[in-house]
Amino acid sequence: MTDAHDTIVAIATAPGAGGVGIVRLSGPRSRDIAREVCGDKALKPRLARHVRFVDADGATIDDGIALYFRAPASYTGEDVVELQAHGSRAVLQQLVERCQALGARGARPGEFSERAFLNGKLDLAQAEAVADLIAAGDQRAARAARRALDGEFSRRIDAIAAELLALRVHVEAAIDFADEPLDTLGGGPLRRRLDDAIALLDALLADAERGRKLRDGLHAVIVGPPNAGKSSLLNALAGSDRAIVTDIAGTTRDLLHETVRIDGVELTLVDTAGLRESGDVIEREGMRRARDELGRADIALVVLDARTPEAGRAELVAAVAGVPTRLWLLNKSDLPGTAAPPAGMDDALQVSARTGAGLEQLHERLRALWQGRTADATEGAFTARARHVDALRRAAAELAAARQALAAESLDLAAEALRAGHEALGEITGRVAPDALLGHIFSSFCIGK
Repeated sequence: MTDAHDTIVAIATAPGAGGVGIVRLSGPRSRDIAREVCGDKALKPRLARHVRFVDADGATIDDGIALYFRAPASYTGEDVVELQAHGSRAVLQQLVERCQALGARGARPGEFSERAFLNGKLDLAQAEAVADLIAAGDQRAARAARRALDGEFSRRIDAIAAELLALRVHVEAAIDFADEPLDTLGGGPLRRRLDDAIALLDALLADAERGRKLRDGLHAVIVGPPNAGKSSLLNALAGSDRAIVTDIAGTTRDLLHETVRIDGVELTLVDTAGLRESGDVIEREGMRRARDELGRADIALVVLDARTPEAGRAELVAAVAGVPTRLWLLNKSDLPGTAAPPAGMDDALQVSARTGAGLEQLHERLRALWQGRTADATEGAFTARARHVDALRRAAAELAAARQALAAESLDLAAEALRAGHEALGEITGRVAPDALLGHIFSSFCIGK
């Protein structure tokens, strides 16, 4: 966790050369350190000052702008100074080293945003939205991340959490009057308020699912029988040899994840072990993982050998039944002996991972799916992460349990379910946030943010 007594420093601009580069300081000694770096020039809050940045001997490192933000009116809630120099990596590194020599510590990834969270400038969902905004790949994702950073997601979470807290107070007070029927203690209005909270949570969960897809793209799992060309298809879509390809059945035994962007569509592709009944212990474990991955998929790319399309098809139909979208691909269509598509598979695509035939049509299908999935994720949308969706699902399950408990007038069980649901929501904004969770989240940020 952050030591609030440290002053931290890092380059805040992206690697590479540029017209301007920024070194950021945050902490109690930021102003004093910056004054030394700026040749003993005094810095006034929120007033840009042109200065010469100097080393320990007084020699000029560069000239630029120094900006001082006094606590708590800063990004981190601490004293913050930004040193804006020319965007040479060598110059910026000199400034960092000069600050470190004067007592600053190099910042960890995400430590500036972590301090903003710990000092109450951002909640956890907003802090994550900072990273999402930086990583946004298109305008829709950027706008959605901006809404999350502005607190759209957090406000809806807080509204439901406040209602759950009120319900908890009501239920726990009623426990003291266990001999009385619940209806005489306001049971009817209590159940209606819980129903309203459940409806709000269901709507928020649906919006968060859309926001997660907007942020992460589509989760596509490639499945099929052994030797159908699944790994070759992944390599063709990724544009590189990411997966090992051989003629030996069962070559792929574990999951291989690859994130690719196709015509503006971001896809997380997952290559899986071929589904079949036989195989050794390791291969069977790979098949088990493949089935588990299908449970999280947005799309199943079901690959069959175009020469023997019926091989393994029945098992695959059952395996992908729960996936929202299935695209059937008849691979190796460039080889002799290609059979006609089986009955019921008129919309299957004839493709060849080896020659690239049919891949443009596959791109078009994926693009259409993406546009259909994100068409409503524009106005009012906000980004969300998988952990947010998981927490919302757990909260929804707890509220459903609380509704059943109230119907049975089991107040103790209802109170416990409401508490668990309330805490699940608190995980999203950081109201309930163990140190391990914070460390995991902020370690994924870039240094300087």
